[in-house]
Amino acid sequence: QVQLVESGGGLVQAGGSLRLSCAASGRTFSGYAVGWFRQAPGKDRDFVAQIDWSGDSTSYADSVKGRFTISRDNAKNTVYLQMNSLKPEDTAVYYCAVSRGLTTIVRYYVSWGQGTQVTVSS
Repeated sequence: QVQLVESGGGLVQAGGSLRLSCAASGRTFSGYAVGWFRQAPGKDRDFVAQIDWSGDSTSYADSVKGRFTISRDNAKNTVYLQMNSLKPEDTAVYYCAVSRGLTTIVRYYVSWGQGTQVTVSS
């Protein structure tokens, strides 16, 4: 069981940038793949990005390709989501989660953080 804590959310103007962090609390997630998901009010939780245990393989939702970058620092037991060129449609609660391998399917992620709010204004 891996405990996760997200941070770095906030209010930003369209076109701006934020960097989200996902850190293990009390336990490591070395050996796990990590994904970022987001959920806007009244909508389902959607896949955003993922990274394998080594950091060698990544994938992104089409809506964020070219704007968001996922990375990890295993020495710090932390995964990051760098978000550039933010749009109002990116407004959501962002969650990180861990899985046994790379997947975009929510039900295969075995542990979730509590989320961090990202609000993009125009």
